[in-house]
Amino acid sequence: MKGAVLVLLLLLPSIACAEGNTSQGFSFFSSLLQMLAALAIVVGLILITRHFSEKLFKGLPNSRFVSKHIRLVETRYISPKKSLILVEVGGEYLLLSSAGDNLSLVKQIDMLEEIEVIEDSGIERSGFFGRFLR
Repeated sequence: MKGAVLVLLLLLPSIACAEGNTSQGFSFFSSLLQMLAALAIVVGLILITRHFSEKLFKGLPNSRFVSKHIRLVETRYISPKKSLILVEVGGEYLLLSSAGDNLSLVKQIDMLEEIEVIEDSGIERSGFFGRFLR
């Protein structure tokens, strides 16, 4: 089934060109077929590139983005330029306040029981297109 669809998509431009050689000079149907074929080729190339790039980069270490000693636990925005940030640094939890360009320490949390830490499940939160491409 996939092979038949692929052959049809590859033959669409030639069908459209043959349809376009009429004496009228312009055929809406042939233009539509050419546009759909071009769209199918572009989307197919995007999906193929994404598939092979995931396979290629899956085995590479991602150490550039992984921090061993500093971890952002949570950020709560109070207003557009003000937020509270909970950070784990070397096993200690720090509550920071961010206001514009200023960053200040609000409280150092010593007891782990005071806060509930929920680990990331590794699943990206993405929109409709992210779920569609997976």
